[in-house]
Amino acid sequence: MTAPHVKKVVLAYSGGLDTSVILRWLQKAYHCEVVTFTADLGQGEELEPARKKAEMFGVKEIFVEDLRETFVKDFVFPMFRANTLYEGQYLLGTSIARPLIAQRQIEIAQQVGADAVAHGATGKGNDQVRFELAYYALKPDIKVIAPWREWDLTSRTKLLAFAEENQIPVTKDKRGEAPFSVDANLLHSSSEGKILEDPALAPDEIVFQRTVSPENAPDRATEITIDFKNGDPVALNGETLSPATLLTRLNALGRDNGIGRLDLVENRFVGMKSRGIYETPGGTILLAAHRSIESITLDREAMHLKDSLMPRYAEIIYNGFWFSPERRMLQALIDASQQSVEGRVRLKLYKGNVICVGRESPTSLYDTRVVTFEDDAGAYNQVDAQGFIRLNALRLRLGGQVGRKGGRL
Repeated sequence: MTAPHVKKVVLAYSGGLDTSVILRWLQKAYHCEVVTFTADLGQGEELEPARKKAEMFGVKEIFVEDLRETFVKDFVFPMFRANTLYEGQYLLGTSIARPLIAQRQIEIAQQVGADAVAHGATGKGNDQVRFELAYYALKPDIKVIAPWREWDLTSRTKLLAFAEENQIPVTKDKRGEAPFSVDANLLHSSSEGKILEDPALAPDEIVFQRTVSPENAPDRATEITIDFKNGDPVALNGETLSPATLLTRLNALGRDNGIGRLDLVENRFVGMKSRGIYETPGGTILLAAHRSIESITLDREAMHLKDSLMPRYAEIIYNGFWFSPERRMLQALIDASQQSVEGRVRLKLYKGNVICVGRESPTSLYDTRVVTFEDDAGAYNQVDAQGFIRLNALRLRLGGQVGRKGGRL
């Protein structure tokens, strides 16, 4: 494949070994100007070293931006309105971060007049798909450079040799083989590869970055309240908080109580299965709270329709189609369902568990007059159930009369 002619490229740059090698490789292989973009999505790392490294490579245009509030408000919260789980378990912490990074890269490319963008995702994973689908959706004519699909630096030894040849600083802890790979943001941390590749082996405790072991969590439950408005959390323990601040607080509560660990073998979009260890402490609490407030505020059929669409919505996000017509269509439906999802949920956090102990809402559909086991004073006529049952049984009775008893075809 012939490399395209590139004048200026915007690189998604972390400042780590891989992207530092990519930065220098782009300069040498493409003889182009490189612009670096480093996003703070709450990964918990100091980002100024990335700026200094970029300066060392002669980069003139360096973008280091705090996107935590945008990440939570415009990406995490919309996803959580759907109670989104991929393959029934995964809260999509990595998947939901990629479209924001890609979106900002394209915006910077247009701002600085770049004709290309680059990422550090490998040719085996989902992230290459997520980044590039977003790039093309937002700027169809953009040139995309994916070094891992082009270069011959196919091993850790070759990467380190390239780094030494090009005076790229490598810290001592980066010279040895890292025992596993970590990706993190404000929603979650993901650990995979190397010592985690055998799904039959339990992960060692060193793998967990964001949660204490449930066995070591406090012996007494922590009780909290979360207030919702239009399906989004707006307050914790009665204190109104910004989206990122609220999720940060929930993360701390989840961490201390051993909440949000997941050992998952998932199906990647590119075709293979992979094993990941995920920690989503605040998100796990938020999911339980949101489902609890929906339980008293959503109409039955609206809830069941929404739940039936959730797996498709999750798959769309996992596969990288955030900027697609189908995701926008589903999002409009999901958001419309949340207009009356408001109120307060009371939860207990205890040794890895999130337990709802109360929920209340000014828009609640729960009517004690109707559901009471005591005298309902005529709020519900039990005789009505007889006709309801007979009408629903009609097709079954007709089938039985012609020999199709018990639902036989």
